[in-house]
Amino acid sequence: MLSLLPLFAFSGKVIKVADGDTITILNSQKQQIKVRLFGIDAPERKQAYGEKSRKFLAEMIAGKNVEVKEKGKDKYKRVLGIVYRSGQDINAQMVSNGYAWAFVKYSKDYVKLQEYAVSKKFGLWADKEPIAPWEWRKR
Repeated sequence: MLSLLPLFAFSGKVIKVADGDTITILNSQKQQIKVRLFGIDAPERKQAYGEKSRKFLAEMIAGKNVEVKEKGKDKYKRVLGIVYRSGQDINAQMVSNGYAWAFVKYSKDYVKLQEYAVSKKFGLWADKEPIAPWEWRKR
């Protein structure tokens, strides 16, 4: 039997960029949906590159319409999703430009992009000893 499910779970306008991996979308029913970008982990706002990461994400999608491919929910009940703008994987853009880590604990999708960013010293990889967000949070 052929599935007629849409590729994207939902779409809407980005009304808030909280940090480099968390956004709020207003859908067509005027519901606000908090989305945690799946498979990546961006620096915390008070961490080195945290604000640069947030600004980079905001430049790409703030105030814009995006599509979200839902991958589940996290422990805070946020939608985990891959965000697309004009067919472009925004999560991938965050990693390949050096503004987020590939979050290999949950997905290996972006590892090659991280290796590329590291090799080119893009974004946070220009730092001598970048600290992964999950390590920074433990401190």
